[in-house]
Amino acid sequence: MRVLFTLLLICLVASPAFGAEDSAAAVSLTHRMMMLALQLGVILFAAKAGGMLAEKLKMPGVLGELGAGVAIGPFALGCIPFPGFAQGLFPVGSGGFPVSPELYGICSVAAIVLLFMTGLETDLRLLIRFSVAGSVIGMGGVLASFVVGDLTGVFFARLLFAKPLGFFSPECLFLGAISTATSVGITARVLSEKRKLDSPEGVTILAGAVIDDVLGIVLLAMVLGVVSATRATGSVDWGHVGVMAAKAVGIWLAATAIALAAARRIGLLLKLFRERSSIAVMALGLALLLAGLFEEAGLAMIIGAYIAGLALSRTDISYVIREKIAPVYAFLVPIFFCVMGMLVDVGAMTARPVLAFGAIYTVTAIAAKLLGSGVPTYLFGFNTRGAARIGFGMAPRGEVALVIAGIGLAAGVLVPKVFGVAIMMTLLTTVLGPMTLGALYRNPAPGMRKKIEQRESQLTFEFASREIAQFLLAELRGIFESEGFYVHLLDRSQNIHQLRKDTVVIGMQRQDHTLVFTCDARDAAFVNTAVYEVLGDLERTIRGLQKPVDAAAIVHRIRETSSTPSRGRILARFLRPGLLKPRLDASDKAGIIDELLDMLHRNGLVRDAAEARKAVLEREESMSTGMEKGIAIPHGRTEAVSGLVCAIGLKPEGVDFKAFDGRPSRIFVLTLSPVGTAAPHVQFMSEISQVLDDERREQLLRCSTSHEMYDVLTARPVPSVARPTPAETAPAGPARSALRLEDYLDRDGIVFDPIGETREEVIDTLLKTLHARGKIRDLDEARETVFKREAAMSTAIENHIAIPHVRTDAVDRLVCAVGIRRDGVDFGARNGDLSHIVVLTLSPASKPAPHVQFMADIARAFSADVRRKVLAACSREEVFGILTGRAENTV
Repeated sequence: MRVLFTLLLICLVASPAFGAEDSAAAVSLTHRMMMLALQLGVILFAAKAGGMLAEKLKMPGVLGELGAGVAIGPFALGCIPFPGFAQGLFPVGSGGFPVSPELYGICSVAAIVLLFMTGLETDLRLLIRFSVAGSVIGMGGVLASFVVGDLTGVFFARLLFAKPLGFFSPECLFLGAISTATSVGITARVLSEKRKLDSPEGVTILAGAVIDDVLGIVLLAMVLGVVSATRATGSVDWGHVGVMAAKAVGIWLAATAIALAAARRIGLLLKLFRERSSIAVMALGLALLLAGLFEEAGLAMIIGAYIAGLALSRTDISYVIREKIAPVYAFLVPIFFCVMGMLVDVGAMTARPVLAFGAIYTVTAIAAKLLGSGVPTYLFGFNTRGAARIGFGMAPRGEVALVIAGIGLAAGVLVPKVFGVAIMMTLLTTVLGPMTLGALYRNPAPGMRKKIEQRESQLTFEFASREIAQFLLAELRGIFESEGFYVHLLDRSQNIHQLRKDTVVIGMQRQDHTLVFTCDARDAAFVNTAVYEVLGDLERTIRGLQKPVDAAAIVHRIRETSSTPSRGRILARFLRPGLLKPRLDASDKAGIIDELLDMLHRNGLVRDAAEARKAVLEREESMSTGMEKGIAIPHGRTEAVSGLVCAIGLKPEGVDFKAFDGRPSRIFVLTLSPVGTAAPHVQFMSEISQVLDDERREQLLRCSTSHEMYDVLTARPVPSVARPTPAETAPAGPARSALRLEDYLDRDGIVFDPIGETREEVIDTLLKTLHARGKIRDLDEARETVFKREAAMSTAIENHIAIPHVRTDAVDRLVCAVGIRRDGVDFGARNGDLSHIVVLTLSPASKPAPHVQFMADIARAFSADVRRKVLAACSREEVFGILTGRAENTV
């Protein structure tokens, strides 16, 4: 940042506004900095919005950034005045230049960063392999573009200049020079977005574009020499022109050769700064220095920046630099393209002759690149598809073309309307070239006639599970880093790493349960040794894990460590009634998992049910997810889901899930989370274990609809259905229910011994009692639903009480009957106790009724004292009085 600030101050001090004779009229530095801050803020938001819009329209983001610059520039919205800004937010800069010197200075630094990163991303081996092709293609494109651009000016001179011109006329020479330079920055941005920088076409385009830019600058020097000589003597000093050209080419070749030869030493020098951010910052400083030296030597700054990046691409710290410079790149490069758009004068291109000539000039400029750069590719093994990609990849003109046009305008050779033509051609080729190049890359077919031979070895190691492969990947990172390698994560979603040390480059990727290494054949032994060492460490770890681990104790602690009951807020985010099922059909572990997965799949939450099932079963194989107290939480991480999803089902009679306490599981919570994406996976399971406390489990198992389950799980205001605890300390007297028991129970609904010898007989007696009093319409239907519910799970709770219940349309409202059998009846209680008090409850299935709440109140009503009194009572009236609180508080 200090370097950028220093450059900014240099731009400000060097600008005419700060000259001695203009100091009185100069705007204050504070005001200019304020304007710069506002402009940068607007540019960033506009560039981002334009880029997002372009990508939504399936176009390269760079086009949106350029379009945003045109829209907010000084020739469009930027010049509209508003309070506090009489000339608009983006007034025309000093000397008639479209933007201010300080903004253009930042834009210049952005161009350096762009080309520096482009050089870092270039595969030097492929560049060398295609250097001959790049040179021929670059020179062919320059020659064809210069000749065609010049001849376009000659043939259509009367349309634009209203007079005939010759081939060596200054105007035609500048039109030829403007047409030559490819915008390597724009092309590189598109190739980077398509991940094709390292493809044969990508490397050839970059090599050709660099040569193209160099030759464009050389041509500019030659054109200026010709124009100067023509104006001075009326003839051309070709000897002087040749010397300037040789100087430019010689500097470029010498600097490239020296930089590549010294790359390793430069890398060692940068490593002295140790800290990765410092290494990256100093590398950028090197690029700035080299860019400035190239500009001083008469070449473009961007060429020096590209050479700096290209040299460092050979080193093992290239990805360190790319990773740390990425934020600077993300900040500056959109500014660069947006400012390029701001240079476009829309008004200058509205005149009919300018539009007509501009259209012709644009078509010939694109055709020249296709002819000069595309056709020679057939000599180097490319097919028609590859030739088209390279031709259109070389078509965009950008910053260099605008610079050349600006020089011609400043030199008085070009008039404003010719500059408008140059801008129009630049804009159209910048739009059409990347758009066509992107479309050509939608077809993944290769651009070479023959497949490129792979000179690398690929080593594959397959393991039993994804978890083992992931563990080994992490361990291998540590081993390689201890060996002095720089380990870079290139793509998190694909688990792609690159390992670099000096000239050794190794690719490492995890593909599900397999590790794949790509390296030079000479490094294969090293990779095999590293994997062998990690496997040895894994073997020792496994032996250590053979020491028994008390997983059951950990599960118990999960439940015991929560002193405050959860309110179910996280659960509410991921649950809905459609994901809850009160009665699962399956009767084994695999069936339960399949049934819950089917619920998720039917709700559109799982893309691939088979992949999700595989993930869950793999987790089950490593350790059972059966917890304590009838809860099982099968789960897994899988790419079949985009976020955390959950389904919950009940099986009251229980299924063997290999729980730690040895009991069958009755409540099943299936959760799936995405791989490699943040999701509250562990937090969700933790809240499940807190929500399903003793009270909530009993409530849940009594639910007969998904909506009741949802209310219980999300802590809706549903009174607890807890099993009564031994209430030896309960206060004497009856425990009054929140509901009025007398509204649902009368004296004739209380039945004493004998009421039956078995569970079925007791229930049948109570049903007949209610039916005789006209409270049940269809006795057979009521009997069938109650017995079916009882077969699903026993309704016996602790303290010798049973509460058989069901929702059925055989009743119109909630009804209740109480049976008392002092010697007890086997209702299948989990602790084996007999039930002495039986409370039968029926509620309508299709009408609202306080079903769960009533059972909760009944369970609370039978405290130890009330139970003692009820069992000692001698009449219905006495029991009714005890239950309703109307009896004496004595036995």
